[in-house]
Amino acid sequence: MEALAEEKGFVPNFAEFEANRAGEPSWLADLRQGAIARFQKLGFPTAKVEQWRYTNVGPIVATPWTLARTGQGQPALEGAKPPAGVRVARLQEILSREPELLREHLGRIAGSESNAFAALNTAFFEDGLVIEIAPGAVVAEPIEILFDSAGASEPSVSHPRCLVVAGKRSQATVVERYTGRGTYFQNAVTEIVLEDGAILSHYKLQQEDVAAFHVETIAARQGRASRFTSFNIALGAALARTDIRVELATEGSECELDGLFLGSGTQHLDNHTTIDHATPHCVSRELYKGILDGRARGVFHGTIIVRKDAQKTDAMQTNKNLLLSKEALVNSTPALEIFADDVKCKHGSTIGQLDATALFYLRSRGIGEAEARRILTYAFAADVGNRIRVPSVRAAVEGALGLRLPGAAAGEAAS
Repeated sequence: MEALAEEKGFVPNFAEFEANRAGEPSWLADLRQGAIARFQKLGFPTAKVEQWRYTNVGPIVATPWTLARTGQGQPALEGAKPPAGVRVARLQEILSREPELLREHLGRIAGSESNAFAALNTAFFEDGLVIEIAPGAVVAEPIEILFDSAGASEPSVSHPRCLVVAGKRSQATVVERYTGRGTYFQNAVTEIVLEDGAILSHYKLQQEDVAAFHVETIAARQGRASRFTSFNIALGAALARTDIRVELATEGSECELDGLFLGSGTQHLDNHTTIDHATPHCVSRELYKGILDGRARGVFHGTIIVRKDAQKTDAMQTNKNLLLSKEALVNSTPALEIFADDVKCKHGSTIGQLDATALFYLRSRGIGEAEARRILTYAFAADVGNRIRVPSVRAAVEGALGLRLPGAAAGEAAS
């Protein structure tokens, strides 16, 4: 992989960080050493790397980040205590008391062999959360986690880590919400394990400051007859990239990936997804929508892999994008890699502007142009928005749609 070399800017100081990790278990030390070696081999990606062809990480590399102070950017449970049937603990707490509980999954789901930012997180993470959902537990309330990065006197970087384990036949919803103020870099990794028969909905709501940079790797591994639903909502940050990889590792598993990214000004929002059908009789559905205004840039790259023995696979992928200005741009590259012959797979992608006929129809009914554009944009996003079942996430999306639509402020003042 081509590496981005900079004489000035961000140079990860592995030696200084390693000196403070003396008390960690040997398996974690080996994991970190492997991650350091991989990052040093990979380096930061350039446009010569196909997966980063449309996203320039130069602004991240050029900034001399310092490690965030303790707690900054690290996840915290929202609410007084977790719901019944759920254990939420600090990662460092379990590493100090019961490290062998993490050995099977930590660093094993989100591989960093070709992912430089995941390798950087594995090398540098200091803390995070472990969320365990008990076997058979049916958790009605969402488990909401907040990652908040307050403004610092100098640009800072944090590497939060989360591990979610959904026990056999459990049902739960986990929400990750990212907020902050000022210039900072959030480099997160979340690993998710669904044991046999588990049903898990995972929401990511990214509302970072427009001066911030955000990169996250989300990796899920599914057991037999499990169901995983992902909602990836990107609203903020100057540059944001989310990589989601789901492995349908056992027969009869299902996954659904839904995403919505809203960009304005000069924002750059990048979404990469991979659904790996590793076994037969699995189903996947994917719907991503992008709405871009101003000079914003969007990226969608979705790959569905069907392994040689994954017969009876049923997979569908759709990406639709709406451009609200002449200077907005989106790059969409859906892809299928099929190595089995008894499958049902299809994908599609569209990029367009607001329907002139529908706009004319609304205007002819006495609706002003700004309000008509607002209605049509809302309608475009509705089939993703209507699937959101967590009130706080739905409210954030509805608010962002209203605020970002051309003429929204005038429409609210008139009403």
